[in-house]
Amino acid sequence: MRRREFLACGASAAAAGALFTSRLSFANATGTGRSRLVFVILRGALDGLAAVPPYGDRDYASLRRDLAFSASNVLPLNDMFGLHPSLAFLQESFAARELIVFHAIASPYRERSHFDGQDVLENGYVRAHAAQSGWLNRALAAVAADGRATNKELGVALGQNVPLVMRGPAAVTSWSPSKLAALDDDTLERITDLYAADPLLAGRLADALAADAIAMAPNAAGEMPANRPLDGGTPNRLSSDVGTQLAPAKLRSKAAGSPGARYTEVIHAAAEFLRREDGPKVAVFDTTGWDTHANEGAAQGQLAGRLAALDAGLRSLKEQLGPVWNETAVVLATEFGRTAAINGTHGTDHGTATAAFLVGGAVRGGRVIADWPGLSSRGLYQGRDLMPTLDIRSVLKGVLGEHLLVPSRALEATVFPDSGGVKPLGDLIRT
Repeated sequence: MRRREFLACGASAAAAGALFTSRLSFANATGTGRSRLVFVILRGALDGLAAVPPYGDRDYASLRRDLAFSASNVLPLNDMFGLHPSLAFLQESFAARELIVFHAIASPYRERSHFDGQDVLENGYVRAHAAQSGWLNRALAAVAADGRATNKELGVALGQNVPLVMRGPAAVTSWSPSKLAALDDDTLERITDLYAADPLLAGRLADALAADAIAMAPNAAGEMPANRPLDGGTPNRLSSDVGTQLAPAKLRSKAAGSPGARYTEVIHAAAEFLRREDGPKVAVFDTTGWDTHANEGAAQGQLAGRLAALDAGLRSLKEQLGPVWNETAVVLATEFGRTAAINGTHGTDHGTATAAFLVGGAVRGGRVIADWPGLSSRGLYQGRDLMPTLDIRSVLKGVLGEHLLVPSRALEATVFPDSGGVKPLGDLIRT
């Protein structure tokens, strides 16, 4: 399919948006809705040409050689694009009109540094280190300022640190999985008594315990989270980010285990926070390990394993959210893509454009949105990378405007400054 034909198909799909019934979100016009939004950062630069292979492009197979996918071993989306065979849940979501795939997408960043690329992805500006706050936090602040937020803390960050995208003026909470030894009731009572005379420490401890109680609660099926570290350590009792900071330094350690084990704990916590009527409406967590310079693999290998863990985590999120999934949208994005051709170590190097995903019960899905530039030598960016033709801020503006009802004036002025020429994509969220 040539570029002009693909654009025509995209226009037809947009015009027929009412026919799509596909599907993490925030609030309705009165602030009483159950909409939820989840933002997942794929750190390390996901290979979009492997996650969403353009198997219908005539130049694709020669560039990818033994890492190329064909019509026989992808999960098909249409005659041009398919999903990596490890992404079975995402294919089911596409068929259920609950997934939109974006391709040839990038942030405004055009260099190839992980740190700077992630900073631009999270800060919402056109350059790295332009702000100490993130676009998502500023969006929450705009919703609060608009008088539609009734919750004390609008968002939750799940991980060892609060990522830049969630830092800023809006109140957010945090929770972190760890390998702290379990604390018994007597120890907690002693700590509580010790901190009682200090309002700051007492408040922080109370917040930590409250967050941990939410994150470690049984899920919708009555199951407890599988949070035992793979090294045989004990489950964590006081595991919120604040609680970890209060613990002695010698007891602090990072969560261990496979990607799947980490997803299990984080997904459970995310679902517990988002299912609560009085809890945060937005959750953020990140994943790592997407920097596949060597031995990337095709249908099998390191990338396949990480994609399978991510896919299983998303399936689990849907299951644990239950009915709330129908009001949920999940955005998955990475700092940049990888080279069109594989390198000498059967991997891919830092690139430019890539793929992104929007999945959830609130998403008007069943579509691939791409102004496909092709993979010919003339179509590549700097002769080596997939050419960016879609600005990720267009997607984020569309989701924030339609789903979180962030005022358009805030989107332009404070959430994504210097983005006046970047128009929001419409018709992404079901009405």
